[in-house]
Amino acid sequence: MKHLVAASILAGAIALPFAAMAADYTIMAPAAPGGGWDQTARSLQEAMTAEGVSGNVQVVNVPGAGGTIGLAQFAQEANGNPDRLMVGGYVMVGAILTNKSPVTLDAVTPIARLTGEFEVIVVPAASELQTLADLTAKLKADPGSVSWAGGSAGGTDHITAGLFAKTVGADPKLVNYIAFSGGGEALAAVLGNQVTVGISGYGEFQAQVEAGALRVLGVSAPERIAIVDAPTFREGGVDLVVQNWRGIWAGPGLSAEQVAAITADVEKTVNSESWKKVLAAKGWNNTWLAGDDFKAQLATEIENTTAILKDIGLVS
Repeated sequence: MKHLVAASILAGAIALPFAAMAADYTIMAPAAPGGGWDQTARSLQEAMTAEGVSGNVQVVNVPGAGGTIGLAQFAQEANGNPDRLMVGGYVMVGAILTNKSPVTLDAVTPIARLTGEFEVIVVPAASELQTLADLTAKLKADPGSVSWAGGSAGGTDHITAGLFAKTVGADPKLVNYIAFSGGGEALAAVLGNQVTVGISGYGEFQAQVEAGALRVLGVSAPERIAIVDAPTFREGGVDLVVQNWRGIWAGPGLSAEQVAAITADVEKTVNSESWKKVLAAKGWNNTWLAGDDFKAQLATEIENTTAILKDIGLVS
C-alpha cells in the first residue's frame, strides 16, 4: 500500500508541471517579411514568450494575393489544431473582395482585433514633393503621374490612396497604384526612386524616416501622433482619416473550450507590459475586441469595405 501511495504521489508530482506548461503556437503571417502582418506576428512571438504565455512560438510567412493564399492554406492545415494562429486584418478583407477569393474569413475562427495603425505617405528625402499640398496639386493635374507603392491590391494602402485622390477631387479610378506583397519590397521601391510616394503604416518606414532617407508628408490620423513628426492629412488640407487594423484568427473546427483558451492567452499577452512597449515603439493603438463583438465588427467592415471598393472602382 505504501508503494502504491508513493507511486501515486510521484505520478501527481510529475503530472503537475506538464499540466501547467504553456501552449506552443505557430503564427502565420500571410505576407512577406517586413510588413505589418509580419511585424505583428513577430511582436506577438516576442511578447508571448517573454511573458510566459507560451513556451515556444514560431512564425511562418506565406505571402501572396493580399493574404488570401495564406488564408486558404491556413484554413486547411489548421483545421482542428488549437496550436495554429494567423494574423490578418483590414487588408485581407479588401483582398478577398478584389481577388474574388473562394476562401473567405468565414472559413476560420476569429479570436480578436489587436491593433490599429494610421497610414502615412512618404517620399524620398530628395523628392520635389515637400508637402501634402504639392502632392495634391500633382495628383489633380494628372492622377496617373503619381505612382504609389503600397501593400496588396484592395488593401488599406490602396483604399487610402483611392480615398485621398477622391477627397482632393481627382478620379480615384486613375490612381497609379503599384501593389507589393511585403513591406520590404515597397520600401525598396520608394528608396530606389521607382515610385513617387510610398503609403503604409508608419512602422514599415520608421527606420528609414529616422535615418533621414525618407520624409513623411502626412499621416491619416485625426490629430498628430507622438511617434510621427508630420502633419495630419487634415492639416494638409485633405479631410480624410483612415485607420488600418490587425487581428488574429485560429483554425476552423475548434471546440468552445479551445477557442476560450486561445483567447485567454492572447488577452494575457495584450495586457502585458511587453505588449504595451511594442505599441509605444511602433505607434500602434490597442484596439482589443474579442468574441461576438469582433465577429460583429468583421461583418460591418466587410460591408463597408465592399462599398468603398466599388466607389473607387476596384470591384464592380
